[in-house]
Amino acid sequence: MTERFASDHERSTITAVALDDPNLAVAQAAAQDGVVLESQSFDWLCEQGHVGLERVAKARRDPALVGPVTAALELLAVIHARLKGDASVLHAARENLLLPVDLVHAPTGTVIEIDGPAHFTSFRLAALELYPADAAAGFDLEEHKELCRAWCVKSDGLSRGLAAKGFGIGGVQRERAYHDALRDLATPAMGHPPLVRIAAVDGDGAAAYRRHRPALLALAAV
Repeated sequence: MTERFASDHERSTITAVALDDPNLAVAQAAAQDGVVLESQSFDWLCEQGHVGLERVAKARRDPALVGPVTAALELLAVIHARLKGDASVLHAARENLLLPVDLVHAPTGTVIEIDGPAHFTSFRLAALELYPADAAAGFDLEEHKELCRAWCVKSDGLSRGLAAKGFGIGGVQRERAYHDALRDLATPAMGHPPLVRIAAVDGDGAAAYRRHRPALLALAAV
């Protein structure tokens, strides 16, 4: 596992721009505890979605990736179809347009996402309900499903009039749900620890950090 991450980390890109709140609040609170978190991107996480994941995984020629990546690809294809995505668009998308992740603990390769209200929709719920019971997730799947049920009436309508590539007019929230699933499933498949999600529906990153502080402090102890 360590060797796979080391190879992967060499192909990652650290983003130079400042983090936005509440990401910044979480990163600052973590730094006070001695846990350094950075904004980062990876070559296997790009506009091509699971098509890009397959391309990069094959190029690695790592037998250890075959099983987990194959399983992730199969599930992501089902989720993409359920969310009414156009698969032909993924094949035509840009491999060099990387999708950033919110925060990364570089020493362990742990990816951390900070989720505001826009991430808790009926579309996200539809994707989460397709996850197997043994899905590698660094967050409580049932808790996230409940937040989706609680917030979807408000959040489903966000960006309703905007188009999303491969999802059409009004497809921004479906695209967001797909990208969240892509991050969830591709991250452990590529040899990283399960992705950690921190809910911050009120936008208070500092409070969100306090709720998850024990788990994040454990990163520093590794």
